[in-house]
Amino acid sequence: MQHLTILLVAFLVMNISGLLIMGEDKKRAKKHQYRISERTLWLVALFGGAVGTTAGMQLYRHKTKHLSFKFGFPFLAVIELVLFIKALM
Repeated sequence: MQHLTILLVAFLVMNISGLLIMGEDKKRAKKHQYRISERTLWLVALFGGAVGTTAGMQLYRHKTKHLSFKFGFPFLAVIELVLFIKALM
């Protein structure tokens, strides 16, 4: 049971981080400040934060014109959700 708790906490932390990092990058873009690299955005998504980055992309309307983000983040989010649900079973 303990490994499920750790998995749940990690999933939540990465997805909240993904949501927040997309919001921060959008804020910086509007202010013409130094941006968060696309590599960092992808790494957060790849390490379990794809649901959050996808939600952030839609919520903040950020990176929606970039096809790699527009299709890649949701695709990765579906894979992560399937794996997460399988791990819970």
